[in-house]
Amino acid sequence: MRLVLMGTGPFGVPTFRRLYETAHEIVAVVTRPVPPARGRRKAQPSPVRELARERGTPILDPASVNTDEARAALTALQADLMIVCDFGQILAASTLATARLGGVNLHGSLLPAYRGAAPINWALYHGDVETGVSVIHMTPRVDAGPVIAQASTPIGGDETAPEVEERLSTLGATLVPEALDAVERGDAVAMPQDPTLVSKAPRLKKSDGLLDWSRPAKALHDHVRAFAPWPGAFTFWLREGKEPLRLALGPIETADGSGAPGTVLEAARERLVVAAGEGACRLTAVQPAGKRMMAAAEFLRGHAVGVSDRFGAANP
Repeated sequence: MRLVLMGTGPFGVPTFRRLYETAHEIVAVVTRPVPPARGRRKAQPSPVRELARERGTPILDPASVNTDEARAALTALQADLMIVCDFGQILAASTLATARLGGVNLHGSLLPAYRGAAPINWALYHGDVETGVSVIHMTPRVDAGPVIAQASTPIGGDETAPEVEERLSTLGATLVPEALDAVERGDAVAMPQDPTLVSKAPRLKKSDGLLDWSRPAKALHDHVRAFAPWPGAFTFWLREGKEPLRLALGPIETADGSGAPGTVLEAARERLVVAAGEGACRLTAVQPAGKRMMAAAEFLRGHAVGVSDRFGAANP
């Protein structure tokens, strides 16, 4: 088949690399435009753009893939199918119609769970012990198309979002070619998604990183690993008579202890323990605003955190 690959971020790269090794013909790669440089920071091309350059594949990078101009360029490719992964734009029905068989999408969850831009992050945030990838026939509704293929994998108790994403991207590289073969043969079984099982995975915001100390300690441990490296996990040290100090947090370990949520239970040597809604959390690394990340022991040597001090939102 004649394929158009659509992607921007790194999640789809293993799959796209694998498709270059098949008998399918890659006629073009569509990716997001290179963002403008900011100050001295040079704009970096996307991983998918780099792959296309490496392979000598024509690149299309419209600001919107749903304009008349973009659709005309896609129609001219006479593609059989579009393969979409980590692209960052929603394809209109008229855009999907530019390929003979429409489009398929590789999504980082076991749909219908976690439809949206950040499925891996929200699966970890909610403490899921299993996740996976889904290949779906695309429709104008985001992540709502019938499922052609799925593969699952357990989530390690301490795995971070980038670690799970890397494993899922490798899993997808095996699943997508198998699904495409079924589509080409005409025997792909497309299973409609159960609308009663739908959950959402909205795009991450900076504010999502703020810890809610009323949640159980295990949930706060999951919060930190879910939002690494961005937006990261943070809280505020609510200092008596001073402005709250923002603290970015490294990995959190569950610990024994109880108290009002956000209350410091231990603050000595390498032990910085804070009460949660259920149990307690040991903070292993802390980054005060304007400083570097440091081990809890170093942070405590330079900051007079006391037992019964409070951590929480700056404006509760």
